[in-house]
Amino acid sequence: MDTLNTLKLAVSALVLTTASGITVAGEKEELLKLKSTTESLIKQLVKQGVLTEQTAKQMFKQADADASKLAEQTETKAAISNAAAIGPVVQDEIRVPYVPDFVKDEIREQVRTELRQDVTNDVITHAKKEGWGLADALPDWTRKFKLSGDIRLRYESVFMADNNDGSLSIFPYYPNGQAINTLGGSQNAGLDIVRNTTEDNQRFRERVRLGIDVDIAQGLKAGVRLASGNMRDPVSTNQTMGQTGDKYQFTLDRAYLQYDDLTSKGFNWLTVTGGRMKNPFFVAGGEFSGGSELVWDTDLSFEGFSSTFRYNLGDKQTIGDGAQLIYATAGAFPIQEAPFSSNDKWLFGGQIGMDWGFKNNDKLKFGIAYFDYTDITAKPNTSFSGTCDLNTRENNASTPEFLQGGNTLASICRDGSYNDPIVSQFPGQVGLASDFNIIDVNLRYDMALFDPIHVTFSGDFAKNVGFNPNDVAAARILGGALGSGAVDRQTNAWQLRADVGSANFYKKGGWNTFLAYKRVERDAVLDAFTDSDFHVGGTNAKGWVLGANYSLIDNVWLTSRWLTADTISGPPFGVDVVQVDVNTRF
Repeated sequence: MDTLNTLKLAVSALVLTTASGITVAGEKEELLKLKSTTESLIKQLVKQGVLTEQTAKQMFKQADADASKLAEQTETKAAISNAAAIGPVVQDEIRVPYVPDFVKDEIREQVRTELRQDVTNDVITHAKKEGWGLADALPDWTRKFKLSGDIRLRYESVFMADNNDGSLSIFPYYPNGQAINTLGGSQNAGLDIVRNTTEDNQRFRERVRLGIDVDIAQGLKAGVRLASGNMRDPVSTNQTMGQTGDKYQFTLDRAYLQYDDLTSKGFNWLTVTGGRMKNPFFVAGGEFSGGSELVWDTDLSFEGFSSTFRYNLGDKQTIGDGAQLIYATAGAFPIQEAPFSSNDKWLFGGQIGMDWGFKNNDKLKFGIAYFDYTDITAKPNTSFSGTCDLNTRENNASTPEFLQGGNTLASICRDGSYNDPIVSQFPGQVGLASDFNIIDVNLRYDMALFDPIHVTFSGDFAKNVGFNPNDVAAARILGGALGSGAVDRQTNAWQLRADVGSANFYKKGGWNTFLAYKRVERDAVLDAFTDSDFHVGGTNAKGWVLGANYSLIDNVWLTSRWLTADTISGPPFGVDVVQVDVNTRF
């Protein structure tokens, strides 16, 4: 029953009963109390802005009219009913036109109780929907903001295999390209010229994220998210504990505008986003819950512009569970802007796919994408000495800002100066030897046969069709090569995964467990953006991931993962990673 209609009915009933003249003294006193309560409630609704004074006056006016009309109908029906009920008097028949007071009291109390509960429920529902009380307590602009966040505490152990290769050389097989570029060359990098392949590590880490969503206008919203972590690391928001009391860095992880356009039936057919945003492309799930980090780490934010077009094929006007639609997403993202150079690095991507919900609540999601990187490869210094002090702007612009490890690298320039008596053979800056044009196929099937327990199967396959052995060989000859032996084609990556557990393990008692096998060849994907945990980050790795989630209370859950991986090519380099997390969200 609608609240306003209920109030009108109550007023009409009061006027009718009073006007009919059939009440006794006790009943009149109760009706006066009810009338006073009803009038006070209407006045409070006017005061809080739910009703206008004009609406309240119209309610009483309409109630008077309805009561008069209802009174006439009641009298007419009563007369007809009484005449029909009396009828001809039959011999020996005794009629008692009297209802005992205790019966009338029971009926009156029952009606009053039922009416009071209906009115109370309607008022509470209406108040929650329209936010009664907040209008006077807070300004209107506060309703446009939505705050969310999460905190994760992690224990992590990294165990290196006993037979791992840890040898040093001028051109090591597992170079630390990030250290070479950021520390100013191989000689400055010292022992860090190679990745750690022999020393175990244990550490405690924390991740803190705080997000704000703002409704700006109809269909337009802004999103801002702050996150902990290293500003130079795009694929991790973890803060390692034990920095001698140094304060955590809190950086701007996301900042974007998003416009959603709906059809007349409420279907969101268009989404356009610009700024620093979440991954706009479908991957087979989310973090630790059916997700694939084969191409993109889940902590990676995209900078640029994207748009998604959707076409509805089903009856539901939604884009969530149970939807039946096809979609197309396109985006353009600047990777690295080069001052005083036209060699800016960009990522252009497109994806088409389908979401299909079945009548038995099973769900199928599919997407095929193409990602094209431009100006991503190293441009070696071809000067007579090849030293970094003779670099052109194009040489410097081709140096990646972030590397994890695994991709074939080429030396951009040598350490030292052009007038050194002996020219250094150590690389001073390194870059990518291969181009990257990636085809990526994602598929996920969610079975609800044992609902609320779901079984989910997912797969992800990626291939770098931009790898050219001749170009890679030329880059190695010009500047020297790191991280590879023969220039062979290692351009495939794939993952298979199975999940079993609660559809929503964030609720108290929710759980799930998952098992995945992953293989990422050396130049299949960009090592800077792939999973930062598997094989301690990067490519050229294969192995298993086993994990589970369990929710202690709502929005507080435990996660444990074991990641075991080894290299696909090269000297032995095996890594086991164990992670135990305490997760909260709000």
